[in-house]
Amino acid sequence: MVNKIRRTIFIFLTIVSFASPSFADFDSEDVKGFNDDDLTLGGDIFNDFNEDLDAAQVLEDERFYEYGRFFAVNFGMGVTTFTGNRGAAYEDEHPTLGLSVMYFSSFQLAYTLGFSLSKHSFSANGKTNTFDEFGSGLIQVSLFRAAFGMRYYLDTADLGTAITYSNPYFTGHIGYWYQSNKFTDRPDIETQNSGAFGVGIGAGLEFPIELKESYINIEGLFHTVNLSDSYTKDYVSDPPGGGYGYDDLTGNALTLMVSYVISW
Repeated sequence: MVNKIRRTIFIFLTIVSFASPSFADFDSEDVKGFNDDDLTLGGDIFNDFNEDLDAAQVLEDERFYEYGRFFAVNFGMGVTTFTGNRGAAYEDEHPTLGLSVMYFSSFQLAYTLGFSLSKHSFSANGKTNTFDEFGSGLIQVSLFRAAFGMRYYLDTADLGTAITYSNPYFTGHIGYWYQSNKFTDRPDIETQNSGAFGVGIGAGLEFPIELKESYINIEGLFHTVNLSDSYTKDYVSDPPGGGYGYDDLTGNALTLMVSYVISW
């Protein structure tokens, strides 16, 4: 019995000794990817990754400083029109005039500060809730807008030459609209002045005349703004349904501008 137990133990130890690799087999050269520095106290396994990112950012900054634009001034003309009841009431007096300045923080991102002025006119020729049978007469409307926004130029490096040449971008801004309504035919009524905030979103194209120096810009914007007279009942026909008044002056604005751009 004892001999049988000894024989069993001897066979087991023999199998283990052949099946188990020795410590000499674990040579660091045979273990791919092993690095003593990875286990060093205070070590950072992301060092190489961060260095690659830093190097790429430095190269991008150098490329921007050499080939990019930093500032630009836009001189624009275009059209401004409205939808809804305001669009039905207003006669647009073109052109809309615009001026804006831009600061570029990279090839793709720019900040804008702009101003524009558009003129319109309308009238309610008949008795309304506010006006007698002579109506409101001609009302001349001036809309001055100051806006701050951003442009994001699309990366067109891998696209066709025509798209790359046009420099497409998306834009958005928040602005303040200053409105002035002058009652030309009713000197007894004072000019109405008011203001409101609005937002605009849109897109544009920028065609170079001379790279980094001059461009032609085409930009379309959709604006939503709640002007002070948007829900006025002053121009509702009296009696209702007279056909010459407006239930309110709600509506959104659309602008299309063509600008000459000077940049450096």
